[in-house]
Amino acid sequence: MSRMVSAARSFPFLTATLAVIATAGVLAAVWPVAVPWLLGVYAGAMALRSAIAMVRELRSGTFGVDILAVTAIGSTVAVGESWAAIVIVLMLTGGEALEVYAAGRARKDLTALVSNAPRTAHRLESDGTVHDVDVDEVEVGEQVLVRAHEIVPFDGVLVSPAGVFDDSSLTGESLPQERVAGDTVYSGAINGAGAVTIGVAERAADSQYQRIVALVEEASASRAPMVRLADRYALPFTAVALAIAGVAWWVSGDPVRFAQVLVVATPCPLIIGAPVAFMAGMSRSARRGAIVRSSATLEKLHRAATFAFDKTGTLTRGTPALTDVRTAACFDRDTLLRLAASAEQASAHVLAGAIVSGATARGLALPVPQDVAEITGGGVTATVDGVRVAVGKRAFVAERTGVHVPEPELSPGELAVHVAADGAYAGCVVLRDELRPDAASTVARLRSHGIGRVLMLTGDEEATARHIADQVGIDDVRAGCLPADKVAAVRDVADRPVVMVGDGVNDAPVLAAADVGIAMAARGSTAATESADIVILPDEIGRVAEALEIGRHTVNVALQSIWLGIAVSVALMLVATTGVLPAVVGAWLQEAVDVIAIAWALRAMGPGVRTWRRTRGALARAVADAPAEVEAAAPVPTTV
Repeated sequence: MSRMVSAARSFPFLTATLAVIATAGVLAAVWPVAVPWLLGVYAGAMALRSAIAMVRELRSGTFGVDILAVTAIGSTVAVGESWAAIVIVLMLTGGEALEVYAAGRARKDLTALVSNAPRTAHRLESDGTVHDVDVDEVEVGEQVLVRAHEIVPFDGVLVSPAGVFDDSSLTGESLPQERVAGDTVYSGAINGAGAVTIGVAERAADSQYQRIVALVEEASASRAPMVRLADRYALPFTAVALAIAGVAWWVSGDPVRFAQVLVVATPCPLIIGAPVAFMAGMSRSARRGAIVRSSATLEKLHRAATFAFDKTGTLTRGTPALTDVRTAACFDRDTLLRLAASAEQASAHVLAGAIVSGATARGLALPVPQDVAEITGGGVTATVDGVRVAVGKRAFVAERTGVHVPEPELSPGELAVHVAADGAYAGCVVLRDELRPDAASTVARLRSHGIGRVLMLTGDEEATARHIADQVGIDDVRAGCLPADKVAAVRDVADRPVVMVGDGVNDAPVLAAADVGIAMAARGSTAATESADIVILPDEIGRVAEALEIGRHTVNVALQSIWLGIAVSVALMLVATTGVLPAVVGAWLQEAVDVIAIAWALRAMGPGVRTWRRTRGALARAVADAPAEVEAAAPVPTTV
């Protein structure tokens, strides 16, 4: 019962229309003379409502499907065909309800994904106590405590001796950044495993995070308005319908003939067919883990010509992975990795987790370390099976061994963690942000669907960005980009619409500026998710190509539904010109047209034969190229 009440409140005009029809049905048995008045007055009121909306659209320079519906309702009421008028009203309000429902469902699916930016800060008082206050109450010059794994709420200066911060959502840098006292820390960064103290340099409202939010709002406001799919066909369809109805009236001399033609010409396939197809497509997309905010997004995907990708966390996993083990004399690789990973088990550092995961994946048994000591920003020491092990930065290991630690040769995007055993240098383990295994096949699938231009926009350095781009098949690389640079790059793209795929706070402005923004939500930021048109729930970049396929298939089905409905309506209009179709009969025949259009539109729930063939072909080509990609992207077992 509560659901029915909620639905009635959500769709008041549809509810009122159904109530009027039910009331008219009762009155037909007890007071038939009142029925035409009830239906006529209500239909006239709804026509007036639609007419007002139509005038607003005309003033804004757009021409919608409502003008034909208003004309049909007015003409049927004028000639006394009140039941025909109410059927048209039912279709009009039903189509509106479908559009509202589809948009509301998308918003509901997103509710569980988005969380708020930091609103509470742990302020350090002069007496050494910590008080939780609203971020807006903290002034410049005060100090705040940022606990382990919390988001930094202010731009400031690190007061603690050292700290480790994840800046990937801000700068695109995938590896954690170690800072010492006096270094700048930006809001939006994620603190590491230990609590730190930060001196506030900017109020929350003036922070880097808020500047990015402001850029998002500016980019969103600059978007061009989207013309609904159905509205593009409204003007020619209306002109044809009015011409046929006018000729029928002129030839017959009977104004009823005009109404009879317009009844079967009501744009129900436009009003209902397209929304049903879009709702079906959005539902299918949601089941596949891609939440689409609006039907306009699917329309833009259908015409997309350019795709742009962020690197860190989008084409790559966004977390470091073990790629190599390099040993000094008298040490073998398994032994070095086993000692390092065993010692790192006691650390909560993100690099420690990568080393432990790498060792476990290689089947190494890791004993429990003893006498563990961790130096923030330096490394960790521990005893493993009687061996005193030091793991960490080059200077940290050199200090504890008293020997020279060589500087390793690293490829772009790599980081070395050094290891010493019983005072002797043992070697290093190399970590790198790993390419997603389906990144190359995703780009191939996009190209198979006619996407002629693919870009990479990243804050990383040129060498690191180019290394990843070469593996996935992207030629156009823009490295060292700040958020504003990404926005400018997208706005300058000539081949539109342009789709941007990202995940971090620094991607939020460009996601808002792009014609379609797609956010990877598995490890993405709130700002990116809020500003995106599509949110990908699983941590799989391949869902981006799938979203494109769903969007194109959905719009194709919607167009087919529209043209099928128009074709049948035109045929019925020609029959109605002969006068053999009373208005009420024509109205119910129009209902049959609606059923045909809706049934066809529901095909958007499935993939479609053409989409499946293209996907299968792209996957086959990706598999054929896979050996080279895997060799370049995946860890090589022979090096460990």
